[in-house]
Amino acid sequence: MGEVLSPREVFLRLVDGVCEGRVEEVLALYAEDAHVEHPFHPLGAPPLRSLDELRAHFGGGASPAGPSLRRRPAGITVHETADPEVIVAEFRYEGTVVETGEPFTIPGVFVMRVRDGKIVESRDYLDHLRSARARGRLGEVLDAVRDRHGD
Repeated sequence: MGEVLSPREVFLRLVDGVCEGRVEEVLALYAEDAHVEHPFHPLGAPPLRSLDELRAHFGGGASPAGPSLRRRPAGITVHETADPEVIVAEFRYEGTVVETGEPFTIPGVFVMRVRDGKIVESRDYLDHLRSARARGRLGEVLDAVRDRHGD
């Protein structure tokens, strides 16, 4: 079966894989019944509770008509906790919008539970507004927030 990755190793493979667009490798890091939440999502996105939902999430991250992003994880600090399955990882995605050369930074903190080398739970705290701006979708997201929450 191979080596079992530590929570730190799983996190590092996750953010590298996301940045490099290796969706199948990223999905292989998750347990079949993983539970992933984005508590700071401005539209209150529902939790992702299956590999199919995660596949849709990772496959649908960029609008086909939107810009291409070149990014890498940076500023990584992984904190181990008293629970050997749980880590808190601080980092940021840094990159540029390919079409314009505009730089962007998207800070994040992931609180992850990794069991037997697979992510079973994750709370991903990302700056979703900076992400939307980098993808050319900030106006669309702000309109949706106004529609949902009022002016």
